[in-house]
Amino acid sequence: MEEILPLRIYQTIVGILGILGNALVCFVILKIPAMQTRINSFIFHQAVIDFLSSMMIFLKSEIKVPDPIPSNALGWFICQVWTPFILFFFFVTSTFNLLALTMERYLAIVHPFKHQAVLAAWPRLKVGVAMTVCWALGFGLNIYAVVLFREENGQCVPNPIHGSNILGVIVAFLEYILPVGVMFFAYIRIGVEMKRGAARVGPAPAAHLPGGANAPDMAKSLLRARRNTFKMLLIVFITFVICWTPNQVIYLMFNLGFRFTLKEWYYYLSIAMVGTNSCVNPFIYALKYRQFRKGLRRIFSRAREQTENFGTEQSLSYNVSN
Repeated sequence: MEEILPLRIYQTIVGILGILGNALVCFVILKIPAMQTRINSFIFHQAVIDFLSSMMIFLKSEIKVPDPIPSNALGWFICQVWTPFILFFFFVTSTFNLLALTMERYLAIVHPFKHQAVLAAWPRLKVGVAMTVCWALGFGLNIYAVVLFREENGQCVPNPIHGSNILGVIVAFLEYILPVGVMFFAYIRIGVEMKRGAARVGPAPAAHLPGGANAPDMAKSLLRARRNTFKMLLIVFITFVICWTPNQVIYLMFNLGFRFTLKEWYYYLSIAMVGTNSCVNPFIYALKYRQFRKGLRRIFSRAREQTENFGTEQSLSYNVSN
């Protein structure tokens, strides 16, 4: 990877953008109390995972691996942890968090009564459990990568393991094909249900509620908010599929016996595309997530007011001292 300079530069840029963008997402959600909702807790968790992924992308592009690789604990770490395991551990954890976020929206929109029943008791604990399961799945599906390579004569070489190709196919199915299939089905059902909801929310006698609001207006407002969130998550899902598909196709064909190697430029490019998925979500939130844009504007307006107030105080103190 070190000798492919354009890919190193690209990964460095992706890492920096991912670090800054996801840190901003976390900051906005933490600073704006109105954004601390259930769905935003999953978005915050997604940003934390993508921040760590971007940090690893940046470090892997900037830290030069020793050549030859030493035959000691450092060599073991490089060949069995640093290169094959740690980066995809964060990538796959991010995948399952996106799956959990999608299923939360699926239950809330398609099966609202089940959604309420599931989260009626200890909702924060259950959200925390779901996030913990994401980390456990990311770790469990990638721990096998620790034994795929070994250090030999100063190089990382494949470790011949009986049945590793079958295991690779199973892992590709569990970490990519199955989540994508489930999310694809969920978004279709959400889209159908939202169309039905839009048809139901039509001209009707205004049932006035306390405070001057009426039921149709509140239903339309809820529908608009759900539609905005749905569009944003759909774009996140489509971006995920675009970024992940080349890598998983190459990996799956390699394990099925096709003449692919995991040392060619196209495989490294596919990894860079997976890394791109870790930095692109904050831009999607900024463009398509209305609640995030409002929170961002509120933070910037607060910062501007504090700057203006500080300047006014400095001017007053200067005049008083004179």
